[in-house]
Amino acid sequence: MTTDALQSKLDHLPNHPGVYLFRDASGELLYVGKAASLADRVRSYFQRGADHSPKTTVLVGQIADLETIVTRSELEALILESNLIKRHRPRFNVVLRDDKQYPYLRLPTKDRFPRLSIVRKVQKDGALYYGPYTPAGALRETLKVIKKSFPLATCTIDIDGTAERACLEFEIKRCMAPCTGNQTQEDYLKIVGQVRQFLEGRDHELLDDLRAQMEAAAEREEYEEAARLRDRLFKIERTLEKQRITQTAATDQDVIGLARQGTAVDLQLLFVRGGLLIGRKDFFWPQSADDSDEDLVRSAIEQFYNKDGQPPKELLVPTALADAALIEQWLSDKRGSGVKVLAPERGTKHQLVLLAEENAAAAAANHLRDEALDRQAVEDLKRLLHLEQAPRRIEGFDISNTMGNQSVASMVVWEDGQMKKADYRRFKIQTVIGANDFASMQEVVARRYGDSENLARPDLILIDGGLGQLAAAMEGLKQVGHGGQAIMGLAKARGEKDERIFLPGRKNPILLRPNAPATHLVQRIRDEAHRFAITYHRKLRGKAFTASKLDRIIGIGEIKRTKLLKEFGSVEALIDASDTALEAAGLDAKTITALRNTLQ
Repeated sequence: MTTDALQSKLDHLPNHPGVYLFRDASGELLYVGKAASLADRVRSYFQRGADHSPKTTVLVGQIADLETIVTRSELEALILESNLIKRHRPRFNVVLRDDKQYPYLRLPTKDRFPRLSIVRKVQKDGALYYGPYTPAGALRETLKVIKKSFPLATCTIDIDGTAERACLEFEIKRCMAPCTGNQTQEDYLKIVGQVRQFLEGRDHELLDDLRAQMEAAAEREEYEEAARLRDRLFKIERTLEKQRITQTAATDQDVIGLARQGTAVDLQLLFVRGGLLIGRKDFFWPQSADDSDEDLVRSAIEQFYNKDGQPPKELLVPTALADAALIEQWLSDKRGSGVKVLAPERGTKHQLVLLAEENAAAAAANHLRDEALDRQAVEDLKRLLHLEQAPRRIEGFDISNTMGNQSVASMVVWEDGQMKKADYRRFKIQTVIGANDFASMQEVVARRYGDSENLARPDLILIDGGLGQLAAAMEGLKQVGHGGQAIMGLAKARGEKDERIFLPGRKNPILLRPNAPATHLVQRIRDEAHRFAITYHRKLRGKAFTASKLDRIIGIGEIKRTKLLKEFGSVEALIDASDTALEAAGLDAKTITALRNTLQ
């Protein structure tokens, strides 16, 4: 686009709220921004003598074209900007590398017998949602405590009190079997209320309630029930003692902390629910010296909450935001109730921000150490493998099967210091019968690099295996015209611990030093490929095993089997299902008996 054409667009910009997009001469999207007035904001980039940051100066020098999208309000502009950044990830925007959905606990309180489930999408369906839990270990720990402390049903069957017998959960005292009528809805909902108190941080209310119930049971001389309540009380007290980080009111808060080290910036997002720290998320930008704290915090807020997650009642930030009111309006609309964005300067809330900043400083130091080791690792690989340049993208492959059955392959990607999970791929082996890892490797490599899918090409391919697997992978590459691709095999000699690199045209492997950065890097990629492959294999094997068990039942064909698994979700759920539920699914009494005999 000519300068005259660009100037013409600048001269005719609308004086309305909206979003603007800057592109370079090749059409690549450089930057997305929002504005209350598109004319004023966009023209400010091109004013002579403007005091731009170095980053903005570079951006303006590359702009060859611009596009504007008018919206009805600045709030709509904010939402559209966030969506466009998420979709296109322009290189001059501050972009969060991790935009996945995070797990929540869902409690459908309108059900007759509510049960907890794990979801990654918060909906306005009347249920209560708790979270987000990140890392996933935080969710597992929470569920472990709930399962041990509160006898809440975990099955998926319809609970109507008519089941003929209780499952194992009842036998180990983790469920009171409302499915059989052993527990009334009223008593069950009392347990649900206690779970809510626990998840919402209302610990004083919960503990007082449990103590009162324990004492009442003792007075009635129901000593077994009193002992059960005592044990529950003890477990919860210990859990709350470990998790509590502050004595603020029981409210939902997300807390942002920021730390800088040189050109690097780390941002920590702490999830505090009712005074309990339930998780945190880390975001790191190695080159963000030109971005202000406000820009980084605002970008993180917009991109993180531009998902189906639920914002908290309070968002504590380390710096005041010029458009805090607009962000509050957006987050409140997403939550369905009021959300406050605060930059506290004193008190307990300020201490929470300082805690987040301390975590950010520690994380930044760790990231920089890891980056230094990765730089050394790729330089070592460049030298060892005689590469023209240090590899920025490495793709790792592995094969997994059981005696030749359910053979699968995995491809994982390491790029610029991180595992890039969005580019991971998994394959069912299609052309190989039996346990032939060599032929399987040849097939999957040919499929990956012969595919027209728009994935970046790697600087280096890593094969899990020695000369045999390497030769097979090379045949796959030649098959699709990529014989010159840099490739290596990684394996240990039988009975030895040291890793060895195998290269094309070289008979003797290269011995890696155990503690060298290059060794740790290739091991990390190989181990991740193995994990990804075996997880997929186990999933397929489990499905096949389930299908084979159901296939043995007279009266259940392929169509009926598919319908049952879709309706009940798992074999375990089929085992737990009542006769009434199975009859409703279309099974007669004879088939139900055969199903129970086979599955149990």
